[in-house]
Amino acid sequence: MLGRLLAGSLAAALASGFALAPSGAQPSGPARTSSRCGPDMVDIGGQFCIDRFETSLVDRTSGRRMSPYYHPSPALAARDRRQWERLARDSGPLAARAVPLPELPAWQLEPGVVPTARSEAGRVPSAYLDLESARLACENAGKKLCQKRQWLMACRSQHATRHPYGETFDPARCNLAAPLHPAVVLHGKQRLDGRDPRLNLVEHAGRALLRPTGTLLGCASPWEGDAVWDMEGNLDEWIDDPAGTFVGGFYARDTRWGCDARVEIHSADYYDYSLGARCCRV
Repeated sequence: MLGRLLAGSLAAALASGFALAPSGAQPSGPARTSSRCGPDMVDIGGQFCIDRFETSLVDRTSGRRMSPYYHPSPALAARDRRQWERLARDSGPLAARAVPLPELPAWQLEPGVVPTARSEAGRVPSAYLDLESARLACENAGKKLCQKRQWLMACRSQHATRHPYGETFDPARCNLAAPLHPAVVLHGKQRLDGRDPRLNLVEHAGRALLRPTGTLLGCASPWEGDAVWDMEGNLDEWIDDPAGTFVGGFYARDTRWGCDARVEIHSADYYDYSLGARCCRV
């Protein structure tokens, strides 16, 4: 059952170019598009622009979509795949050991690929990012990794609330506190090594625990007729802090801190399945 479940999720991701069909409605588009910010970003009080959606990576030259299940560095992606080809066969429940790793496209390992941040609805957001890869992806898109004050202001909405949608926590709004932990499903226990490429393919009730961008319509930070999506939950997001800070919470963490949720215990070179990014521009 577990193997069929995860294999089905993998097939859906690969067949659609790493875009998963969302369950329920998608954002139909912003009510107001700022000419200053462009269609992929939201104007935050006239002070700066922020990506409307969590980062998904493409190659800057070809536009081909990079796998969201591996680090964008060819060396690290190849290393992690080799490691988990072995570990996946030797650890965890028997059903989980048969689950294949997601494809790592051969072209993604070639020289000259330039990982570039995109902000689009309905995409599997790119995880497995360390601070430097998140920063470079934004810079390759002509943007910058968000500063803490920018990220917090955007998350809290024009109403300056604790959560994107208001002051009071609502567990149905954003993708937090998943009913099961993907590491427990695949490894039999929650492990500190979160680089297994299969983790974000784990499903519950027929859909992946990691949701495509912008599919939870209640998890939006409103800004003057526009909105920023998924700033609470789904993936943690790096901010521009050399010490290494990520914010927002991810889908398997049970937190009620809303926009104030942050993790500061990892070094800047840390990466795992829970970590993505979002870009800003002044």
